[in-house]
Amino acid sequence: MRRIRFSPFSIGILIILVVLFFAGILKLWRVNENFTRQTGLNLFTVGKLVVDGGVSLKSTDNRVNILLLGMAGGTHDGPDLTDTIIVASINTKTHATALISIPRDIWSDTLKDKINSAYHYGEAKKKGGGMILAKAIIEDVVGLPIHYVATLDFTQFESIIDTLGGIDVNVTQAFTDSEYPIAGRENDLCDGDPKFLCRYETIQFDSGIQHMNGSMALKYVRSRHAEGDEGTDFARGRRQQDVISALKEKILTAKLWFHPSLASLLFKTVDAATDSDMTVGEQLTIGKLLARTASSAFKKISIESFLVVPPTWMYGRYVLVPEKDYATVHAFVLNALEN
Repeated sequence: MRRIRFSPFSIGILIILVVLFFAGILKLWRVNENFTRQTGLNLFTVGKLVVDGGVSLKSTDNRVNILLLGMAGGTHDGPDLTDTIIVASINTKTHATALISIPRDIWSDTLKDKINSAYHYGEAKKKGGGMILAKAIIEDVVGLPIHYVATLDFTQFESIIDTLGGIDVNVTQAFTDSEYPIAGRENDLCDGDPKFLCRYETIQFDSGIQHMNGSMALKYVRSRHAEGDEGTDFARGRRQQDVISALKEKILTAKLWFHPSLASLLFKTVDAATDSDMTVGEQLTIGKLLARTASSAFKKISIESFLVVPPTWMYGRYVLVPEKDYATVHAFVLNALEN
């Protein structure tokens, strides 16, 4: 049998190839390690995200509960006070999603202030403390464990919607607000006008499907001075839910995979407008869950009927408190989620 002889040159090439192979493996491992640390993903879970559900999520009783906080941001008064407080509860098995609106004026005995100040107080203590404190305070209100938090800066909110070319919102109740604040004119003396009318503009929305750009959508969700029921925080909560549903629908129908430049721009815009304690992997997994959820499966829950306005002298300002107790609110929320 003839022996195969390797020349020193060929042996050298073989050694180089083996070294390069193991160097490549080592480099891939290091890249994967850094990628995992920064995103919560690894090569295995990336593949799982593509063909299966994605990464493991924090959950309780097959539900992932996410606290959504919308803040004025920018140069507005109280830029880190949360105008919008919503708990999104996603059933990981059925993909049904509930949006629970939480009025910002609910009084917190823990804070000795309204719940919309929780993020502000927590952030004043330490960076990242806002999400931690907001979680704890809202858990007390709804009686659900909050697994994640996502914040939205309203100064960037318009850009997200405009990037998508606007959204179609079903306005269920027409309203007019003659005291919508004009940004940047909060301290305008209005040439001595005692009513400071120059600080406000009148906005109006007709009922039915309305196509809204970013500016219109922002006014729709933030309006607080319409006459009648539409001037209440409860109506604002309902409108915020409507816009979230419309935004989700627009993103799913935009076919971003056919428009990579739009997808890239949208990613940058959303990244600038939001913050979260979720890893990228968790965000993608939750996004995949929501993508599988039909719009008709979005349930909207309000705790309005369980809250009352106590006499002003009790708290020194307008606030909301449970008519009976929080145990009653917790029972209602749990029942609404299960039925």
